Amino acid sequence: MANNKLTKAEIVDTISEQVDVSKKDIQAIIDSFFTHVKAALLEDRVVEFRGFGTFEVRTRKGRDRARNPKTGETVSVQDHGVVVFRPGKELKDAAWDLRE
Repeated sequence: MANNKLTKAEIVDTISEQVDVSKKDIQAIIDSFFTHVKAALLEDRVVEFRGFGTFEVRTRKGRDRARNPKTGETVSVQDHGVVVFRPGKELKDAAWDLRE
């Protein structure tokens, strides 16, 4: 089976081949980018990339009767935030026919 995972290192290598910027500088730019996205989400801001999609934090309601899948024990889970991604129209349309 072919590896279908794309890593940050592979992205850095690809960008480095396309533009005349060192891998170290590209790595710093990508790290800074993700730091800013993460900070915005933790400030409860919506992060939108037109044509790609939107990231936001939503509140997932807690439950009293959740189950630990490892032990089968019933546990209580509080309300908590989860990061969700909604693909933009262009990405959604492009991905539509990938799985036939």
